[in-house]
Amino acid sequence: MGGGARSSTRAMSATVHLRDATVHDLDAIVEIEHTSFGDPWTREMFTAHVAQRPIDIFLVAEHEHEIVGFAIAFVVADESELLDLAVRPDRRGLGIGTALLDAVCVRCTVRGATMIALDVRESNHPARALYASRGFAVTGRRRRYYQTPTEDALVLTANLTVSTGKAVIVP
Repeated sequence: MGGGARSSTRAMSATVHLRDATVHDLDAIVEIEHTSFGDPWTREMFTAHVAQRPIDIFLVAEHEHEIVGFAIAFVVADESELLDLAVRPDRRGLGIGTALLDAVCVRCTVRGATMIALDVRESNHPARALYASRGFAVTGRRRRYYQTPTEDALVLTANLTVSTGKAVIVP
Protein backbone atom coordinates (compact mmCIF):
# COMPACT_ATOMS: atom_id res chain seq x y z
CA MET A 1 0.00 0.00 0.00
CA GLY A 2 1.58 3.24 -1.03
CA GLY A 3 0.99 6.89 -0.51
CA GLY A 4 1.00 10.08 -2.41
CA ALA A 5 0.42 13.77 -1.96
CA ARG A 6 -3.09 14.65 -0.91
CA SER A 7 -5.02 17.55 -2.32
CA SER A 8 -6.35 19.91 0.30
CA THR A 9 -9.81 19.59 -1.27
CA ARG A 10 -9.73 15.80 -1.19
CA ALA A 11 -12.14 14.11 1.20
CA MET A 12 -10.38 12.43 4.10
CA SER A 13 -12.77 9.46 4.16
CA ALA A 14 -14.75 7.57 1.60
CA THR A 15 -17.86 5.45 1.84
CA VAL A 16 -17.00 2.09 0.38
CA HIS A 17 -19.00 -1.04 -0.23
CA LEU A 18 -17.10 -4.23 0.59
CA ARG A 19 -18.07 -7.51 -1.00
CA ASP A 20 -16.62 -10.84 -2.09
CA ALA A 21 -14.53 -10.64 -5.24
CA THR A 22 -15.68 -12.39 -8.41
CA VAL A 23 -13.99 -13.26 -11.69
CA HIS A 24 -15.63 -10.14 -13.14
CA ASP A 25 -13.48 -7.99 -10.84
CA LEU A 26 -10.15 -9.42 -11.97
CA ASP A 27 -9.28 -6.76 -14.58
CA ALA A 28 -9.57 -3.97 -11.99
CA ILE A 29 -7.78 -6.04 -9.32
CA VAL A 30 -4.85 -6.82 -11.61
CA GLU A 31 -4.59 -3.16 -12.61
CA ILE A 32 -4.51 -2.04 -8.96
CA GLU A 33 -1.92 -4.71 -8.17
CA HIS A 34 0.36 -3.68 -11.05
CA THR A 35 0.18 0.02 -10.14
CA SER A 36 0.86 -0.75 -6.49
CA PHE A 37 3.72 -3.24 -6.36
CA GLY A 38 7.09 -3.87 -8.00
CA ASP A 39 6.54 -7.63 -7.64
CA PRO A 40 2.89 -7.88 -8.68
CA TRP A 41 0.80 -11.02 -8.56
CA THR A 42 -0.32 -12.48 -11.88
CA ARG A 43 -3.93 -12.74 -13.04
CA GLU A 44 -3.66 -16.51 -12.61
CA MET A 45 -2.75 -16.08 -8.94
CA PHE A 46 -5.85 -13.96 -8.35
CA THR A 47 -8.03 -16.38 -10.33
CA ALA A 48 -6.88 -19.22 -8.08
CA HIS A 49 -7.93 -17.28 -4.98
CA VAL A 50 -11.36 -16.50 -6.40
CA ALA A 51 -11.76 -20.24 -7.03
CA GLN A 52 -10.67 -21.05 -3.45
CA ARG A 53 -13.58 -19.22 -1.85
CA PRO A 54 -15.05 -19.89 0.62
CA ILE A 55 -11.68 -21.15 1.90
CA ASP A 56 -9.96 -17.86 1.09
CA ILE A 57 -11.24 -14.43 2.04
CA PHE A 58 -11.11 -12.25 -1.08
CA LEU A 59 -12.79 -8.85 -0.75
CA VAL A 60 -13.08 -5.88 -3.06
CA ALA A 61 -13.89 -2.31 -2.11
CA GLU A 62 -16.17 -0.33 -4.40
CA HIS A 63 -16.40 3.44 -4.33
CA GLU A 64 -18.63 5.32 -6.74
CA HIS A 65 -19.28 2.03 -8.64
CA GLU A 66 -15.58 1.33 -9.24
CA ILE A 67 -13.27 -1.26 -7.73
CA VAL A 68 -10.80 0.82 -5.71
CA GLY A 69 -9.13 -1.82 -3.56
CA PHE A 70 -8.97 -5.44 -2.55
CA ALA A 71 -7.67 -7.76 0.15
CA ILE A 72 -6.94 -11.48 0.25
CA ALA A 73 -6.45 -13.61 3.36
CA PHE A 74 -6.87 -17.17 4.52
CA VAL A 75 -7.44 -18.97 7.80
CA VAL A 76 -5.95 -22.29 8.87
CA ALA A 77 -7.03 -23.52 12.31
CA ASP A 78 -6.62 -20.51 14.62
CA GLU A 79 -4.13 -18.59 12.44
CA SER A 80 -4.73 -16.28 9.51
CA GLU A 81 -2.55 -14.51 7.00
CA LEU A 82 -3.19 -11.38 4.98
CA LEU A 83 -1.72 -12.24 1.59
CA ASP A 84 -2.35 -9.03 -0.34
CA LEU A 85 -4.03 -5.67 0.20
CA ALA A 86 -3.94 -2.75 -2.22
CA VAL A 87 -5.83 0.45 -2.94
CA ARG A 88 -5.84 2.35 -6.22
CA PRO A 89 -3.14 5.05 -6.02
CA ASP A 90 -5.62 7.89 -6.66
CA ARG A 91 -7.88 6.68 -3.82
CA ARG A 92 -5.30 6.23 -1.08
CA GLY A 93 -5.64 8.18 2.14
CA LEU A 94 -9.44 7.89 2.19
CA GLY A 95 -9.71 5.02 4.69
CA ILE A 96 -10.29 2.30 2.10
CA GLY A 97 -7.28 0.24 3.18
CA THR A 98 -8.41 0.53 6.79
CA ALA A 99 -11.91 -0.65 5.89
CA LEU A 100 -10.50 -3.63 4.00
CA LEU A 101 -8.11 -4.55 6.80
CA ASP A 102 -10.84 -4.30 9.44
CA ALA A 103 -13.21 -6.44 7.36
CA VAL A 104 -10.54 -9.09 6.82
CA CYS A 105 -9.84 -9.19 10.57
CA VAL A 106 -13.56 -9.63 11.29
CA ARG A 107 -13.90 -12.47 8.79
CA CYS A 108 -10.75 -14.18 10.05
CA THR A 109 -12.04 -13.97 13.61
CA VAL A 110 -15.44 -15.34 12.63
CA ARG A 111 -13.62 -18.31 11.08
CA GLY A 112 -11.82 -18.98 14.35
CA ALA A 113 -8.51 -17.14 13.91
CA THR A 114 -6.91 -15.74 17.04
CA MET A 115 -3.95 -14.20 15.21
CA ILE A 116 -3.15 -12.66 11.85
CA ALA A 117 0.19 -12.27 10.09
CA LEU A 118 1.41 -10.47 6.98
CA ASP A 119 4.56 -9.46 5.10
CA VAL A 120 5.27 -5.84 4.16
CA ARG A 121 8.17 -4.09 2.46
CA GLU A 122 10.40 -2.47 5.04
CA SER A 123 10.23 0.83 3.09
CA ASN A 124 6.43 0.83 2.75
CA HIS A 125 5.81 3.37 5.50
CA PRO A 126 2.15 4.13 4.66
CA ALA A 127 1.24 0.44 4.90
CA ARG A 128 3.29 -0.01 8.05
CA ALA A 129 1.49 2.96 9.61
CA LEU A 130 -1.89 1.41 8.73
CA TYR A 131 -0.92 -1.92 10.28
CA ALA A 132 0.56 -0.27 13.37
CA SER A 133 -2.69 1.68 13.83
CA ARG A 134 -4.44 -1.68 14.07
CA GLY A 135 -2.03 -3.19 16.59
CA PHE A 136 0.33 -5.10 14.33
CA ALA A 137 3.91 -5.48 15.56
CA VAL A 138 7.11 -6.56 13.80
CA THR A 139 7.84 -10.17 14.73
CA GLY A 140 10.31 -11.18 12.02
CA ARG A 141 12.20 -10.35 8.85
CA ARG A 142 12.49 -12.16 5.51
CA ARG A 143 15.81 -11.14 3.96
CA ARG A 144 15.68 -10.14 0.28
CA TYR A 145 12.07 -11.34 0.03
CA TYR A 146 11.05 -8.74 -2.56
CA GLN A 147 12.90 -8.58 -5.87
CA THR A 148 11.85 -5.39 -7.66
CA PRO A 149 13.63 -3.68 -6.04
CA THR A 150 15.37 -6.15 -3.76
CA GLU A 151 14.29 -5.50 -0.20
CA ASP A 152 13.57 -7.24 3.08
CA ALA A 153 10.02 -8.02 4.15
CA LEU A 154 8.98 -7.38 7.71
CA VAL A 155 6.70 -9.99 9.23
CA LEU A 156 3.94 -8.32 11.22
CA THR A 157 1.47 -10.09 13.50
CA ALA A 158 -1.48 -9.18 15.66
CA ASN A 159 -3.71 -11.10 18.03
CA LEU A 160 -7.45 -11.18 17.32
CA THR A 161 -10.46 -11.54 19.59
CA VAL A 162 -14.19 -10.92 19.31
CA SER A 163 -15.84 -8.15 21.30
CA THR A 164 -19.52 -7.25 20.86
CA GLY A 165 -19.62 -8.89 17.45
CA LYS A 166 -16.58 -7.09 16.07
CA ALA A 167 -13.05 -8.34 15.58
CA VAL A 168 -10.63 -6.51 17.78
CA ILE A 169 -6.86 -6.66 17.67
CA VAL A 170 -5.58 -7.12 21.18
CA PRO A 171 -2.13 -6.38 22.59
